[in-house]
Amino acid sequence: MLAIVAPGQGAQTPGFLTAWLQDPESAERVAQMSGVTDLDLAHFGTEADAETIRDTAVAQPLLVAASLVAARALSADLASLADVVAGHSVGELAAMALAGVLHDDDAIKLVRERGQAMAEASALRETSMTAVVAGKPDEVLAAIEEAGLTPANNNGAGQIVAAGTVEQLAALADNPPRRARLVPLSVAGAFHTVHMEPAVERLTRVAEGVASAAPRTRLISNRDGAVVTNGDDALLRMINQVANPVRWDLCMETMTQLGVTGILELTPAGTLTGIAKRNLPGVELFNLDSPDQLDDARAFCRTHSTFHNDEN
Repeated sequence: MLAIVAPGQGAQTPGFLTAWLQDPESAERVAQMSGVTDLDLAHFGTEADAETIRDTAVAQPLLVAASLVAARALSADLASLADVVAGHSVGELAAMALAGVLHDDDAIKLVRERGQAMAEASALRETSMTAVVAGKPDEVLAAIEEAGLTPANNNGAGQIVAAGTVEQLAALADNPPRRARLVPLSVAGAFHTVHMEPAVERLTRVAEGVASAAPRTRLISNRDGAVVTNGDDALLRMINQVANPVRWDLCMETMTQLGVTGILELTPAGTLTGIAKRNLPGVELFNLDSPDQLDDARAFCRTHSTFHNDEN
């Protein structure tokens, strides 16, 4: 069983889109999405420095665009190839498009609004996020709570992301959990916390004009790891998720229950397959980062997709 996943904010690195822009069809898709977002995504994905693409209003559209570019190059109809799709945080918008819940243009319009709204909410107070790596889960959660922070991303064994004000993060750094390592993330706000409630209000208004459809393949929700079967429900979950924790641990539990045997991560790949390596032993992994990997990626998909296997 094949799962295709899209990464979230913090996965971006300078120049990560360069290889895709050498492919004419992918470059054309990037240009089209640049027009929708009013952002020069080609520039941000190739020439911009790390600080520039750390900007939430830039990073989120750039990441969703990159995942969609890689996915559409892999298959024109990914919903007929993947048994399961999921996206981490903002990557959930890419996953919704791949599942057929949203048109690509609507996903890009929504991520533009999401990025801008979350950037504006972040500007109201200086906030950020820190990954807590290793340590005992109960002790990690206790330390996060003691510092007044929110466990904004529960990424399973070995990583929980704390989010809140810079003062609260400093308190956590002064009193870290035992045997844990703190890694500040390249984000500019306390995403998936109460600090993002203004962004939820804005996205709710914008989404009123967006059409959604039932998923054409299994779509796993960040909220609770549930398989979503209704387009409106998927849209509502994505909006509310902005101010609520991402439960990627539960998404992986659902993948295990469904019998996922292979996970392909879309560009910029590596973050989610790294988490899967720690949490899903025995599951094969593939990082799709450039067009020259497409043939191997398709072979990987054919090996794991039940749709393909049913045809044979």
